[in-house]
Amino acid sequence: MTSPSPFGPVRLIADPGAGRGGVGRGLPALLTRLRDAGLTVDVVEVGRPAPAAAAARAALDEGIGYLVAAGDDRTLHEVVNGMVDLGDDGGLRPVAPDAVLGVVSSGTDGDFVRTFGLDRSVEVIARHLTGDATMPVDLGVVEYVDTRGRPARRVFANLAEVGYGADLIRRSAGAPRLLGRLGRLLSAYAAIARLDRQETAVAVAHTTVTVPVVDLVVANGQFYAGGSKVAPRALPDDGRYNVLVFTGQRSQVFTLTSKIYRGEHLPSPDIVEFQSATVALAPPNPLPVAADGQALGVTPARFWLLDTAVRLKI
Repeated sequence: MTSPSPFGPVRLIADPGAGRGGVGRGLPALLTRLRDAGLTVDVVEVGRPAPAAAAARAALDEGIGYLVAAGDDRTLHEVVNGMVDLGDDGGLRPVAPDAVLGVVSSGTDGDFVRTFGLDRSVEVIARHLTGDATMPVDLGVVEYVDTRGRPARRVFANLAEVGYGADLIRRSAGAPRLLGRLGRLLSAYAAIARLDRQETAVAVAHTTVTVPVVDLVVANGQFYAGGSKVAPRALPDDGRYNVLVFTGQRSQVFTLTSKIYRGEHLPSPDIVEFQSATVALAPPNPLPVAADGQALGVTPARFWLLDTAVRLKI
């Protein structure tokens, strides 16, 4: 016997083009399984630049409390930003604290779900989405300077970067899709060649260190870049980031690639690691900032957490 969702009707916010079209190809099977399980589901398709944030906020304003982001980490990034409101007192808070967030990812750009073992087939994920188990998880917040030179802030679900990784995201977004892996490799070489390795004070909750910054990883989730376990000690429900400051030479990002993929790069004399709820840096020359696979702007940047801000469907 099947039963409807205990969280009410489902609003599926889907980017069919994510995962090289994998999300679009999997949507019919996903919808069939959810509806066969008795769930009431409607679909809002989004593109890129994705109005997924607006779609998420509209659903919550309609009283729909069960949202499913179907896409990649960039889709998820937009959805969680639609689920958080800027209060009159300047503080961030969930629009609907009891809302439930499900995630369906396809392809190599859906890393958030890997921390929870939810990088599975449509059939498996559909079963998870029809159950009643949830897990409260934190969301990250980043303050930065946007492309127009104005202060800005965003929330993020998985991971943010400052330096090399953020520059690579920016360059890869501008690379022609036809170049595929070659385009990403060329972007990586360009990011390495232009890397500005600066001595920078990095402040966390309990200390400040001044080190040469190659890449700063501020991780809520453990994985990035198609399954690389960059932050093996990140726990999305513990109220702290796993913070990694890569301080080696520019070649470090290549020489550690295989170890990072397996989560075996720690400890390292060229990586400073912290567990902290806050991070801040203001290098002499602005460095690029990115979160959840999206280029955002530049430093100075400050990070903090919204504790247990979302009920994640598991």
